[in-house]
Amino acid sequence: MAMVMVVVVRGVRSGLERAVSILMPALFVLLLIVVGYAMTTGHFGQAAAFLFQPDFSKLTTSGILVALGHAFFTLSLGMAVMMAYGSYLPKNISIAKTSISVSVIDTGVALLAGLAIFPIVFANGLEPGAGPGLIFQTLPLAFGQMPMGSLFGTLFFVLLIFAAWTSGISLLEPIVEWLEERKGMNRTVSTLGAGFVCWGLGIASILSLNLWSDFAPLGFVPMLEGKTIFDLLDFFTANIMLPLGGLLVALFAGWVMSRQAMERELALSPAMFNLWLITVRFITPVAVAVVFIYNLM
Repeated sequence: MAMVMVVVVRGVRSGLERAVSILMPALFVLLLIVVGYAMTTGHFGQAAAFLFQPDFSKLTTSGILVALGHAFFTLSLGMAVMMAYGSYLPKNISIAKTSISVSVIDTGVALLAGLAIFPIVFANGLEPGAGPGLIFQTLPLAFGQMPMGSLFGTLFFVLLIFAAWTSGISLLEPIVEWLEERKGMNRTVSTLGAGFVCWGLGIASILSLNLWSDFAPLGFVPMLEGKTIFDLLDFFTANIMLPLGGLLVALFAGWVMSRQAMERELALSPAMFNLWLITVRFITPVAVAVVFIYNLM
């Protein structure tokens, strides 16, 4: 958290831009190195089949809704990150083309991450759906049994640190920006305040995995019974806040913003703009509402 705060407090040009321009290429290079290691020492063919072999029996309504929910998370939809980054884009940058580029790059990096992790998972007979415990408990043991495992295990966790660092910067920046613009706080105070609140929530989440594992603060609510602080944060973020934020953004863009402002910002052809407007006004809110309701069931 301190690393995130150091970058954010320096502002957009000296902090955010410089950090992203350095950390993102470094993250990609480290990812390629770990993928190369996984190809040569792990069960790469089994991992590739697991990732790319189609299984149309999984293409159910619930599976599609889960995929849509995952898209909200991985693309940071409904959490102000894209708005914060987008507000710093030059006027001559196409929002539509940038959105497509972000989606394609995000999918590509996610597939590379799968090719980095799953060959090692299958080589050690691990369960690919084990969740967070797979990364932080099982994989370190697996790296310890593999050739040059200490070196590449270290690189793998440096990769995770870079990923968490860049994600933390993008999540803290909108909060700090809002405190600056709406509350008149200077950047240092807003960064420290927001950073320490996030740090406190992070500590509580970590403790809920060990010392506080039996503590369920909202256990009196039937649907939240037995959920730890970590589980509650995960549940409310993934199932309520992200879909609700996405729904409100779609409604604002489709019904509140003026048509002239949207045409100016998107710079689409008339036909493409009308198609986009119909989608964001009618199709997107219904789809997001369905995901929202499904996540609560």
